[in-house]
Amino acid sequence: MQGIDEVKVEAWLNANIEGAQGPYTYDLIAGGRSNITFRVTDSNGMQLVLRRPPMGHVLATAHDMAREHRIISAVGKTNVPVPRTMGVCTDETVNGAPFYVMAFVDGVVLDSPDKGLLLPEALRTTAAENLIDVLADLHAVDIDAVGLGDLAKREGYVERQVKRWSTQWANSKTRELPAVEEVARLLAENIPVQHGVAIAHGDYRFGNCLTNISTGKIAAVLDWELCTLGDPMADLGYVGIYWTDPGQPMLRHNDPSGHPGSCTFDHLVQRYAARTGRDVSNIGYYKAFSSFRLAVISEGVYARYLHGAMGDQDIDLAPMKLGTETLAEAALAALTGK
Repeated sequence: MQGIDEVKVEAWLNANIEGAQGPYTYDLIAGGRSNITFRVTDSNGMQLVLRRPPMGHVLATAHDMAREHRIISAVGKTNVPVPRTMGVCTDETVNGAPFYVMAFVDGVVLDSPDKGLLLPEALRTTAAENLIDVLADLHAVDIDAVGLGDLAKREGYVERQVKRWSTQWANSKTRELPAVEEVARLLAENIPVQHGVAIAHGDYRFGNCLTNISTGKIAAVLDWELCTLGDPMADLGYVGIYWTDPGQPMLRHNDPSGHPGSCTFDHLVQRYAARTGRDVSNIGYYKAFSSFRLAVISEGVYARYLHGAMGDQDIDLAPMKLGTETLAEAALAALTGK
């Protein structure tokens, strides 16, 4: 299995994960385009999840396994549903890179229009509302009480992020896209005042959650690699770029919303406002900011696939390349009204 040194990883799991006993089987969990995630089954049928960075060259600090493990462990002390962490390995001689292990959680990743249809129509608004309620609960976590008060700077989140992703674009871009440069300029000129600080997931959407399709409840929030401290409105704006209102064309291949029985993004924004008391009037800026950031991330993933850093995976890169361009144009339209 590419990405797993089976002999050394088996010895580490036997020694460090309570109740685990080899030999193990490893299955690549589909959908991961950044950090690589495996389902691990031990000799007694117990299932675990192992997460490691992508193979090959990656940008410094972009795939810090110990940090991600720390965040999930801390959030696990709250009412926000996350997998239970079980161990972390920072010794790169074991598997060529750090990795961590967490409990397997049953649920469905709703990351496409077809997956969205797996959710019964009567539960689609329930699931959407629960997605937002969990986000509101995350943003209500006392960062000092759970030990994350020193995770990052507390203020100036959007300003730092605009600078960071502008630099990331310069390091990762595979071609010139003037729309990205223009969006970066407009965002930097209109930085909103940050009201409060919260745990900002950074990639919050149905596609990074496990949903119980029998109840419409979020079973676990996944993929914390972009998590930091910052402006909670950025997470809410990010949900918006993965949302299709009912009756509108479903344009995103990884968006499960928009089916009959679901609700509008505005409904979710107002629900968040009612639950948190936060001012949501500038949500348009945060949607544009999120589109810009995702455009840069998309370009970085596209570049890694181009250079073979994600392993030998048979994937059509054209939609990924187009996705960067579409996100940049959407961000520019949101900022200029054109």
